Amino acid sequence: MMPSSADVLIVGAGHNGLVAGAYLAQAGRKVLVLEARDLPGGQLGTPRDGASFDAPALHPAAHVRSGIVRELELGRFGWQAPGMPGPYVTALPDGGVLHLGSSATDAATLESIRRLSPRDAARWPEFVAYMDRAAAFLDAAYATGMPRLPAVEWRADGLPLAALGWKLRKLGRRDMFRVIRSLSMTAIEFTEEWFEAGPLKAALGALAVHGLTLGSMSAGGGYNFVHQWLLRGGLGHRLDAAPSALGDALVRAVQAREGEVRTGAAVAQILVERQRAAGVRLANGEEIRARTVVSAADPRRTLLDLVGAPELPPEFVWHTRSIRMRGSVAKVHVLTDGQHGLPAGTTVVAPTLQYLERAYDAAKYGEISSHPYLEVTTHGAVVSIHFQFAPYALRHDDWTSARATVERRAVDTLAVHFPRFAASIREVRSITPPDLEQQWGLTEGDLNHGQLILDQAFFMRPLPGWSNHRTPIDGLYLCGSGVHGGGGISGHAGRNAAKAILRTER
Repeated sequence: MMPSSADVLIVGAGHNGLVAGAYLAQAGRKVLVLEARDLPGGQLGTPRDGASFDAPALHPAAHVRSGIVRELELGRFGWQAPGMPGPYVTALPDGGVLHLGSSATDAATLESIRRLSPRDAARWPEFVAYMDRAAAFLDAAYATGMPRLPAVEWRADGLPLAALGWKLRKLGRRDMFRVIRSLSMTAIEFTEEWFEAGPLKAALGALAVHGLTLGSMSAGGGYNFVHQWLLRGGLGHRLDAAPSALGDALVRAVQAREGEVRTGAAVAQILVERQRAAGVRLANGEEIRARTVVSAADPRRTLLDLVGAPELPPEFVWHTRSIRMRGSVAKVHVLTDGQHGLPAGTTVVAPTLQYLERAYDAAKYGEISSHPYLEVTTHGAVVSIHFQFAPYALRHDDWTSARATVERRAVDTLAVHFPRFAASIREVRSITPPDLEQQWGLTEGDLNHGQLILDQAFFMRPLPGWSNHRTPIDGLYLCGSGVHGGGGISGHAGRNAAKAILRTER
């Protein structure tokens, strides 16, 4: 018999919901995590959809921040933290490849760059050292709760913000200004400040637009580049740990602290009584009461669909509707005979910065890019393709027929650079932006619960004035990727939300 009440209800068993649940259960709260799908893990999960082969559905790799691993003792629950990032290989227009590692001193990387530009090879160690420092600062910023401007609670917020400011100052005068400047730069501006070789700049520029509906000429690419470097620990993905294993470990961490994770429990409504969260109503009509409700769903879905506009201030509703989602990522998973000819690690098709901009141009006008930016990883005979740009809202097509277009263009684009790939294919399946919305609850297919751009970051995420996980409904908190610290797989948002809840209770 499932409980009819709990201290804390968490809507969604994605990684942030599970992290928040584990911290709150660790603090002695009676926690119930509710997941609409049949398996927990959210974006970490591998769907059991009857397909003849398994593949990491949405993310080829994942790891939460080391502090979370330590504090929740995830190693005790089966999580083995991944090692160093694998190689990052970009296909060159002349048929060759550029091999990049994430180390400042990797001999193969330096030689590969030197063939393009001796000057760029000489700058590579300085660049890697800078990126590691910039990512460490961003990590510290994500771990610091943002104040609800302009209503700063100086006792609660002042000391953490002062500590963050000191970490920025410790970067040194040159790197401090360099970090601040780089966040607003375009991918072109960011890469041209460091390097001269076009293929190298394009390889790095691809990371600056990864997962976003932005081009190489869009402001804010520098911010996403540092963000992606932080999540991956460098350029390539860490492919030695399955994302689903992280989800399983987080579930066990909740359960070991007497929390409960209930799957197949779709939340239809967050109950509000006298402007206070009172629990939830499930799709089957069951009501579960709690004084605290925490939603790991995206902010727009949480506030407009599960709470409802009538319960919220009109201006707040307007701002919530203005959150930019704009998903344009599709996933194509290919089962091959194993003779696909792709190198190990992370392979990128982004020959030039101009190529990236033209790929984005298609999405701007509601079209699927005919020459997409691809990021490819392999797991034995399975090839997983991250496809940009395929917009959620198509102008002249519908996704019933457009699915085949994405699959064909992904295969054709990759086969240009790796001729053995097409002949090795045995089966293809894809995940489109509407699939992301319908199966994973991601509004407009946005993996980040809201575009990770500067006017939707830090103290403006998810909304200006509401960056501290609270909402206008007392007892209702947000902990998903759409809040500060979110975007990708890190766990910061869930950890920060749990801390905010416990601080409020105290």
